[in-house]
Amino acid sequence: MVRVLIYDTTLRDGSQAEGISFTVSDKVKIARKLDEAGIDYIEGGWPGSNPKDRDFFDLMKKEPLKHARLTAFSSTRRKGMTAANDPNYKDLIAAATPVVCIFGKTWDMHVIDVLKTTLDDNLEIIGDSVAFLKKKKKEVVYDAEHFFDGYKSNPEYALLTLKAAAEAGADILVLCDTNGGSLPEEVAGIIAEVRDNIDAPLGIHTHNDMDLAVANALAAIDAGCVQVQGTFNGFGERCGNADLSTIIAILASKLECKTIPEGRLKSLRDTAYYISEVANLPLADNHPFVGHSAFAHKAGVHIDAILKNPRAYEHIDPALFGNHRRFITSELAGKMPFVMKAEQMSLQIDKKSDAAREMLKALQQKELAGYQFEGADASFELFMKKFLKKYKPFFTLEGFRVHTEKRADGQARAEATLHIEVKGQRRFSSADNVGPVGALDQALRNALTPFYPTLNDMRLTDYKVRVLDTKEGTAAKVRVMIESQDEHDAWTTVGVHENIIEASWEALVDSIEYKLLKDARK
Repeated sequence: MVRVLIYDTTLRDGSQAEGISFTVSDKVKIARKLDEAGIDYIEGGWPGSNPKDRDFFDLMKKEPLKHARLTAFSSTRRKGMTAANDPNYKDLIAAATPVVCIFGKTWDMHVIDVLKTTLDDNLEIIGDSVAFLKKKKKEVVYDAEHFFDGYKSNPEYALLTLKAAAEAGADILVLCDTNGGSLPEEVAGIIAEVRDNIDAPLGIHTHNDMDLAVANALAAIDAGCVQVQGTFNGFGERCGNADLSTIIAILASKLECKTIPEGRLKSLRDTAYYISEVANLPLADNHPFVGHSAFAHKAGVHIDAILKNPRAYEHIDPALFGNHRRFITSELAGKMPFVMKAEQMSLQIDKKSDAAREMLKALQQKELAGYQFEGADASFELFMKKFLKKYKPFFTLEGFRVHTEKRADGQARAEATLHIEVKGQRRFSSADNVGPVGALDQALRNALTPFYPTLNDMRLTDYKVRVLDTKEGTAAKVRVMIESQDEHDAWTTVGVHENIIEASWEALVDSIEYKLLKDARK
């Protein structure tokens, strides 16, 4: 069985995604999580580029990783000086990592127009940089930047840059599709030609500008690459990088390649959600293998077939990657979602029973009133538990009030006050926020967190409002959908009312109660 080394660059390349700004603490948390997941290499950043990355490497010296090899990143040395005199290389060595990764120019256009030097000088820069690091007893990963564009422009020179790195002692040569503009057949063909001319282990680093990063990475592995670089959830500049959660799943389940330790595959979903949470970028529901909807079934025909044989509509067992099958409630699904949800709650409901018919009727009435449980699975589970009288509330509302004002300085603010009863105690709480829903959310959390500390682990990631009957104007009902996420999962809740605050409160309470219900099952 082929062994493919997994090289994660979420903390460096992934941090270049728009909207991501990791703190040093964030980077340490993610590095630990990746180490737990069994990743082979974790690229921590560029110690010579900013104080944050230097601080990260200093912290990591105190508690080394247990499985992964921590990697520091840099460029080849600057032109006009030796690697030994380059300040970047002093920081690189000071990071004290067992592995260093440096990138060098492969494309002749980049050498001349960007680096502003000669083709021969660039070869000397590459060789000197690698040789210096090997003298320092480092494992050297050489990233051939823009390799595929460079090869298409000048194949002879592109190969010379690889030979310069290999002859200087580079442990692996990584071919980079930096602009993300190559096709899988191009990648495979070029790698085949490289293997005919270069006797060194090869790796692959692809970007997703044409939505082909994963396909190109797989084509490269099929062509002989033994290391794949990427980021979890595909984070990265522009359109992102090759998604390691998808690549690992495909390699393990479809190509029978060894990647992370077999026992760690079940942590794939948890790792993806954890990194999404720390990055403050929600994981897409339809994300392959690990997404909330990756194994969700809606049509009644599909559900019926799945119950008879899961292979009918699932290409792989979701449990292999820590995910699970879901049946979505809608007018297309009939009574089967009730039956399946009941089984998950250790209850037996016959789809032909009175209970199933009554529940379906109640659901239809809710949908008639404007509720949409298709996209609000958390609210649906709570609805079922309450209907079956299998639910005990975590708290009881006595009343709330929301006050909004427009201040003289032009700012709009909202204040929420509420009274609840929780675990036999009456609690009063208030909070101030820009918007009324935010104020309510904070006031409720303030009251509940002393009793349920895990609420600190969740956050609201999206808030959507839809007017249901526009002809009623401002008196129309609205449907509020709230998406929430913690380090392990994401869920959606729904509320409907003519009063937008009441609809928001209903969805908000469902979100918090579902989080508490989920935690209580652990």
